[in-house]
Amino acid sequence: MVDALTSSDRVDPVSLEPVDQALIDRMWDFADPDVSAERFRAASEDGLRPTVERAVLATQLARALGLQGRFGEAFAVLDGIAGSFEPVQEAVDGPDAASVAPAGGGPVPAEVRARVAIERGRLHVADGRPADSVPDLTLAVREAAQAGSPFLVLDALHMLALHDAGHEEEWAAEGLDLLEGRRDPRTLRWGIALHHNLGWVKHDGGRTAAALVEFERAVEIADRYGSAEQQQVTRWSVGRCLRTLGRTDEALELQRSLAALRPDDPYVQAEIEALTAGEPTIEA
Repeated sequence: MVDALTSSDRVDPVSLEPVDQALIDRMWDFADPDVSAERFRAASEDGLRPTVERAVLATQLARALGLQGRFGEAFAVLDGIAGSFEPVQEAVDGPDAASVAPAGGGPVPAEVRARVAIERGRLHVADGRPADSVPDLTLAVREAAQAGSPFLVLDALHMLALHDAGHEEEWAAEGLDLLEGRRDPRTLRWGIALHHNLGWVKHDGGRTAAALVEFERAVEIADRYGSAEQQQVTRWSVGRCLRTLGRTDEALELQRSLAALRPDDPYVQAEIEALTAGEPTIEA
């Protein structure tokens, strides 16, 4: 496992002020990756924005393209980001001057390196090659630690906890350790994914009672820091786990409460059918 954010001497001297995650969150519409891609494309090409911000927004363009299955384009976007930071030499005293000075660019900041690695990993997963994501995501943990960004470390760790077969619990534990003592609500939201994913690892491994503890913890964090979607999904998982445990009355009551909030949720409807008529469910 990677020792993340344990020493101040890890912080990259090229690290700059991080790009505001709230800006990225506002631009995303995960229900409509086409619209999101156009937003990120326009923003990443806006010459009035700082170079680092444009590079970070380009990583999100790649992610949105990946959600559309446009993997070749997405990887090409990521491949092109480093070029934004290559020094451009301009003459200082005219075309015949011997001395030149950099007009921009410079080393790629650690935040950008981390985000590029994370999105490469996500693209591999979306393209059906989760094993190929592990080297990129492991690199992302290191780069994010050098950037001094717990948020990005946790993003990479939660992906590893999903896709590094045989090491899921180790990565999740590392992420949960990193969350200890954090105060930023947006960073603390990663606890939802870490507990929820860990719950499914335990559920699918036959440790259902332990899985329920993880799912219930995910609900607690979702209620405090998460979105309405996360609150719905984590409660669904509690209900699904209750069904596995044979606590079907509790499971049905919970799923019906979710159906009252979202009558068109197919996962909830499938669970209600499974609990009332023995129909097969849609698995997470």
